[in-house]
Amino acid sequence: MKAVIYARYSSDSQREESIEGQIRECREYAEKNNITVIGEYIDRAMTGTNDHRPDFQRMIKDSYQKQFDILLVWKLDRFSRDFYDFANNQNILTNNGVRIVSATEAIPDDPSGVLLQMILIGHSVYYSQELAVKINRGLKENVFKGKINGGTVTFGYRLTKDQTYEIDEEHAEIVKEVFNRYVDGEKMKDIAKDLTLRGVSTRYGAGITNNTIHRMLKNRRYLGEYRFQDIVNKDAIPRIISDDLFERTQRKMEKAQKVPALHKSDINYILTTKLYCGHCQTSMAGESGTSRQGTKHYYYKCGNAKRKKGCTKKAVRKDWIENLVISYTLKIIMNDKLIRSIANSVIEMLGQENQRIPQLKNRLREIEKGIENMINAIQMGIITESTKERLEQLEIDKKTVQEQIAQEELQKPMVTKEQIISYIKSFRNTDPDNLEACKHLVDIFINRIYLYDDKIMLIYNYKDDTYEINLNDIHDEIGSDLKTSPPPNFKERHFDASP
Repeated sequence: MKAVIYARYSSDSQREESIEGQIRECREYAEKNNITVIGEYIDRAMTGTNDHRPDFQRMIKDSYQKQFDILLVWKLDRFSRDFYDFANNQNILTNNGVRIVSATEAIPDDPSGVLLQMILIGHSVYYSQELAVKINRGLKENVFKGKINGGTVTFGYRLTKDQTYEIDEEHAEIVKEVFNRYVDGEKMKDIAKDLTLRGVSTRYGAGITNNTIHRMLKNRRYLGEYRFQDIVNKDAIPRIISDDLFERTQRKMEKAQKVPALHKSDINYILTTKLYCGHCQTSMAGESGTSRQGTKHYYYKCGNAKRKKGCTKKAVRKDWIENLVISYTLKIIMNDKLIRSIANSVIEMLGQENQRIPQLKNRLREIEKGIENMINAIQMGIITESTKERLEQLEIDKKTVQEQIAQEELQKPMVTKEQIISYIKSFRNTDPDNLEACKHLVDIFINRIYLYDDKIMLIYNYKDDTYEINLNDIHDEIGSDLKTSPPPNFKERHFDASP
């Protein structure tokens, strides 16, 4: 098996050295498991809450070349700390024949492993959000003090030594000129062209464009306001523009703005990559069509049937099949015994991961014991130069190990059985009308769905078995995508509480 390593560290809690540690542990794992590492992708000081990372995107792009079989990460949160990004990019890698493997988290290569993956990512998302709350608290405090929270300095201002705004007189006069010229009837493009010919540029040397003028005319900082999320400090910044001039500008912009064209709403087919044709086992993709009466209809259709490759499976209405799957899944997770069983399995699997924190704590106890022995020796009068040096070294070692334990616990907070149960139970409140929530439910719990003419086979991530819904008990024509169907009556098989 050939693998590449992806390593990442966040500037908020890690240092460059953590990259070396991640790569070292990944290579040790690869050697133990007879995996050949052929490359590395590294993103430094990049958050995992989105996938806008240069080397991450390069890795995704390279996966289409199908030159490696495994993406090896130190922990799953190095890959992503966002549910959507994780599921989306994992699906791309899977389609390209690449499997994500964690070097320090024992995740089974079966449907139950998917559930464990999502629980680990869920806990990581919780940690990121908790950290964000703490950071936001500091950023909001900066707003009250009038201190900038980073980013580009607004044209017309400069920063003082204590990171507050003060007026840049030369550029502030240009700001006033732009507002007055626009209110007097000049077009943005003409103002931008004139300023460019005069050699005016932004603080960073960029030219003045229509977008520059538009952003300037909408910027409430020129009124002295400093905004961050729901916090507004109206006197945090020296004012450049009067309220009257700003309001006249906004009215003129609203009047000049053309009514935007109505775009077709994006339709979220939540069973994409999960739903398969029972006839030929080909993926069923979302489609749409318009009836003779002009009504728009949405449905899933077998890929082979669409391409006329011999499959005769009829299309199925989108709402019908999605509502059926969501309703049945919600019915399943109402079983408390099943949830406890899943939680026990997850805890058992988590217990199989690397023992770095216990090892570090054992090492700390050894060091503390050594320090205690040295102090006892000193109290007994056994004092030499080497005794002193040894005690100093032990104190240094103690501090180093304590820092390593703190960093490990920061990166991977312990997950308890109660937290897992609470996390799974939270899905009971899924609103069937909330497509995003339903998509989340499907991504975590459902592995595959096979649609036949007379039944549906559901394979869940916590059990390598199938649940069968007999479509003869559902009073609607399953092949038609044009009919309205009542809530389905379920016929359950193989249902028990084992994971």
